[in-house]
Amino acid sequence: MCKKLICLISITLTMTLSHGYAQEMAWDRAAYWDGAYPGAWGGGGEATRDALEAAGYTILDADELKTWMDAHITDKALSVVVMCRDVVPDTVAESMTANCTIRRYMDAGGKVIWYSDWPFYYVGHADGNMDTWGGAGATGILGFNASSGPNDNNEEVVFTDAGIMWGLTQTWTSQRPTSPTITDNLTVLATVSSGSAAAWAKHFVAGDQYRGFVRLHDTSGQANIDDIMRLAEYMVTKAGCVSPPDGSYHLDTWVNIIWSPGATAVSHDVYFGESYEDVEAGTGDTFRGNQVDTSFLVGFPGFPYPDGLLPGTTYYWRIDEVETNGTTKHKGDVWSFTVPPKKAYNPIPADGTEIAALDEKLTWTPGFGAKLHTIYFGDDFDEVDNAVGGFPQGVLTYDPAIELEKVYYWRVDEFDAIETHKGDTWTFTTPGAIGNPRPAHGATEVSPTPVLSWTPATNAASHDVYFGTDKEAVRNADTGSPEYKGNRAPGSESYDTGTLDWNATFYWRIDAVYGTGPIKGPVWSFTTGGFLLVDDFESYTDDDAAGQAIWQSWIDGFGIPDNGAQVGYLMPPYAEQTIVHGGAQSMPLLYINEVGVTNSEAQLTLAATRDWTAEGVAELSLWFKGGAANAAEPIYVSVSNTSGVPAIAAYEDPTAAKGGLWTQWSVPLQTFADQGINLTNVDKIAIGLGTKSGMAASGGTGTMYIDDIRLYR
Repeated sequence: MCKKLICLISITLTMTLSHGYAQEMAWDRAAYWDGAYPGAWGGGGEATRDALEAAGYTILDADELKTWMDAHITDKALSVVVMCRDVVPDTVAESMTANCTIRRYMDAGGKVIWYSDWPFYYVGHADGNMDTWGGAGATGILGFNASSGPNDNNEEVVFTDAGIMWGLTQTWTSQRPTSPTITDNLTVLATVSSGSAAAWAKHFVAGDQYRGFVRLHDTSGQANIDDIMRLAEYMVTKAGCVSPPDGSYHLDTWVNIIWSPGATAVSHDVYFGESYEDVEAGTGDTFRGNQVDTSFLVGFPGFPYPDGLLPGTTYYWRIDEVETNGTTKHKGDVWSFTVPPKKAYNPIPADGTEIAALDEKLTWTPGFGAKLHTIYFGDDFDEVDNAVGGFPQGVLTYDPAIELEKVYYWRVDEFDAIETHKGDTWTFTTPGAIGNPRPAHGATEVSPTPVLSWTPATNAASHDVYFGTDKEAVRNADTGSPEYKGNRAPGSESYDTGTLDWNATFYWRIDAVYGTGPIKGPVWSFTTGGFLLVDDFESYTDDDAAGQAIWQSWIDGFGIPDNGAQVGYLMPPYAEQTIVHGGAQSMPLLYINEVGVTNSEAQLTLAATRDWTAEGVAELSLWFKGGAANAAEPIYVSVSNTSGVPAIAAYEDPTAAKGGLWTQWSVPLQTFADQGINLTNVDKIAIGLGTKSGMAASGGTGTMYIDDIRLYR
């Protein structure tokens, strides 16, 4: 994962270039409350009404709400309404269909904030009575079951990164969550343990990121009014990608790129080109002009790329949003799409992987314009790669006869009615053959000091290792070649590469050696990153008998009276495998600074990466994530030599443990050197919370997640 600078978002104060909470003039802000109409779980709604009115919201009764929504259906101006009563009035929910006023309002870009009872479970009338629509109400109006459950579990919610970004701060016990995958264009703001969404936003405008129907506090009682206002006024000032979807394949040689405008944009600077770097920087000829329209045509005469887009090429685009004054601009994300190559691509099984069953069929995505497909298959790379004269077919599958513990190769040539396009030669292994390469085939951002490992072939006597920087040299190498790195006996399926060049691609091959001789394995690859790895937490397992548990390397406060730290969970899996920054695992660090304990710390003795001057590195980087329920204990990192006093650096925000976003913390290594640390031989690194930081600590408990500890230049 690339190095980035990510700042912790302050929930109540932050206004960034990409998102924020609106000033009054940006929104037409309203609140629905009508004493003649009924409410449900939310009670009378007077407290919410009064607070919103004091904040400048216009209070609307049921008839006024209808008039207000009709006006915004026409003008599509930026608007939001908070439903202070959780029974929808019949003036805007005339039917359980998408043709009712409240749905048409959202289709036009309106925003509705709803809390407490199941949305549209009831429809209210001016006589104070209400009809029960049940789950059909939301299904008919919103298009999905807004409370698919599991219901009535009364679990405390956990905010997602999006929920924190939008402004949620006060948790609640959930009663009416819904599936996070029940509909498209759903932003999940809070979840429960089942993964169901207890707060969410359903967007009805293509590419929208902040409007639509926003649901929070899916239980009875009063929702946090400040949270309601933050959700109501949350907006995104960057453009949103509509078409083509970011990272998608585009099956034509022309394109009309479409985006949704940021909340404050009046025009748009358009960038388009073949270089990510140029589009990101706005250099070269990528700037295509400023315009009012939210679409841009490419690939026709009179437009950029008049001869058409090229198959096999990735194109990048960016939209910067320009405000009324013409100088305030909100730089957009860089999006991309690819015109497919004329060769076959996207093989299944993926190149270099193992199939699960012998009856698995091979399939692929056809090349651009392909009409017929010729398949070559066998267990010898050279024979498959050089094969000619096959029989074309029209279907996109192939069912070969395969055996256990084998390495197979296959190739698909595509014919587009004009010429044949030779395909790449792919490989896969069957159960029992060598497999499970680590690093994974095609992995990027790999540590420059990797130890390669693999699963051995079931009946092999040993394995030969080949490694190098030239793919064909590794593929063709034998035991007399410089790429040959030796033989590994059973139980020794690993190879230490030593220190590799940064940002470089390497290839390796493992041959299974049998009594009859070796069988060539697939050629795997990986690309190193631009860093030295301290710990990414990927190597730890649940095998504590073998000393591989995370808490057996990161030593916590177990048995230490003045250390309240606990690393990992009490039962497997010991490492965190859901809340991660990169890879598949992070370190959960529980801190308990109570009952006389004022500090919690976990410490790792370094077995490798002890020279913190190698390769010109100059800073220590780590990622952490806390949560709103955590006590606001200050975070610190310390490093030490084999003797002497540890050097400590504290994170500048003493309340950062309460932040629920992954945050990168970079510490100049000179900070430790200035405290007497010999950076050429660092022995230990520790991460902790509490008084050892040197900052004021009030005590309390919480759980932090730590990931991707690296050294950068």
